[in-house]
Amino acid sequence: MKKILIIDDEADLRKLLTDYFEINGYFVMTAKNGNEALRQIENQPDLVLLDINMPELNGLELCRKIRHFVSCPILFLTARVEDADKISGFQAGGDDYILKPFSIHELGARVEAHLRREMRSQNKTSIKFSEDLVIDYSARALYFHDVQISLAKKEFDIIELLSTHPGMVFDKEHIYEKVWGLDDEGDSTVIAEHIRRIRFKLKEHGCENRIETVWGVGYKWRKS
Repeated sequence: MKKILIIDDEADLRKLLTDYFEINGYFVMTAKNGNEALRQIENQPDLVLLDINMPELNGLELCRKIRHFVSCPILFLTARVEDADKISGFQAGGDDYILKPFSIHELGARVEAHLRREMRSQNKTSIKFSEDLVIDYSARALYFHDVQISLAKKEFDIIELLSTHPGMVFDKEHIYEKVWGLDDEGDSTVIAEHIRRIRFKLKEHGCENRIETVWGVGYKWRKS
């Protein structure tokens, strides 16, 4: 049974959502403020529905705190949203926005979609891109001809980002943001050095280069 945590200061909405999700087979936890939410987070929910406009600790601040404890999908509930609000929400660690007033059935479908995606992600323990190259995402390991290629943490993070989006071009700033984080102060030019090292290690083990340079744009993982 999947666990959902509903965080909203409106008692009527908490009751409505609780009834709906319990009828549909979920275990529902609720919180009316940030302090209650942080206590409930210890129960490791599978998905969080989070109202942005709450008294005291608002939804964005709470989202940042929650991300220290859980990696599950976080869906914001909000009455209105501008592009700048969305950017702030995604930077805080949110995964989606649900605009109030919403269709309860659309909300249910969104929740199901996020949980399915999360399950697929968790089940993806390893992906073989060719007969000889295997990336084990759960063990954070890369193998060529069944021999493990030793990688530093950031090197594997870059491979994970690119290889899970084969053919998609990422510029250096985007890679830096995804791997080092938005809050990290640094220079995105370090990406080129890390990719140089990854290519050297692949070549050292007889593996052809999988990371292609798209000149003037960025890098991509070559589709097999």
